[in-house]
Amino acid sequence: TIRYQLREAGAVELVVYNTLGQQVALLVNEYQAAGAHQAVWDARDQNGRSLPSGIYLYRLRSGEFVKSHKMLLAR
Repeated sequence: TIRYQLREAGAVELVVYNTLGQQVALLVNEYQAAGAHQAVWDARDQNGRSLPSGIYLYRLRSGEFVKSHKMLLAR
């Protein structure tokens, strides 16, 4: 689960990438109100295939704000 706080309402994009920089999942792509939010990643790619253990990164974008964070998937 990825939790995040928006200071103001706006378009939000939350994407998961592998270590090669390839997009593996799009978790959020919508307008959201200000406040607390969360997104759940089920460790599957955009086609529903289960992904292997390893390092993944997510990038959260909302307006001028961009946050990236590393995640470890251990099965």
